[in-house]
Amino acid sequence: MMTPEAFIQQAGLHFNDLQLVRRALTHSSYVNENPEIQEDNERLEFLGDAAIDFLTAAWIYRRYPEMDEGQLTRLRSALVRTERLAAFAEQIRLGEAVLLGHGEENSGGRKRQALLCDAFESLMGALYIDSGMEAVAEFLEPRLPDAVDQAIADESLIDARSLLQIWAQAEVGETPRYQTIDSSGPDHAREFVVEVSVGDKPAARGRGKSKQEAAQAAAAEALRSLQKGEV
Repeated sequence: MMTPEAFIQQAGLHFNDLQLVRRALTHSSYVNENPEIQEDNERLEFLGDAAIDFLTAAWIYRRYPEMDEGQLTRLRSALVRTERLAAFAEQIRLGEAVLLGHGEENSGGRKRQALLCDAFESLMGALYIDSGMEAVAEFLEPRLPDAVDQAIADESLIDARSLLQIWAQAEVGETPRYQTIDSSGPDHAREFVVEVSVGDKPAARGRGKSKQEAAQAAAAEALRSLQKGEV
């Protein structure tokens, strides 16, 4: 188990107040077994959760200017989910420094994703109090591009249009363009064909009972083509 001083040094963090670090590392199970300790990390967790949500939202807002509100929301959710924040905690060996009660320790708490996520949020809350939002941003934002890559790899987390937009803006610096090129059928059962273009050439077509559904189908087909190296 690492001391708070050793932990922040190897994690590349700087704190003016080491008491904040100790509080961020103090799980409720430790307080329950050590009544002389007055506070666990849950209040800092509340604050860190809000700071991470805001900074992640601001980062993707700047990075993906053409995304609509729904796409921004889905991407933010993928980046701040429990598994992702637990992975951030593992990268800085946070589990090795958390103060746990014996029961939590013996049940494998140091590797439990929910606990690691909560501890990472607490640490960010402590960093905010100690050094301000800019310090949290400097620590968090460099980790977000890799987190986006992981979200793209897990296609269940983000819809096809958002995935294609992320890829297109990163790889060719452009936003995919969607055009309805055909519609057929009676008014109560219309079918639309939408074509998506990336750069200067069409990428794929999709069909659906609405323009939105057809656009999603086109984006999904374009992504499949990208995986095969056809776009």
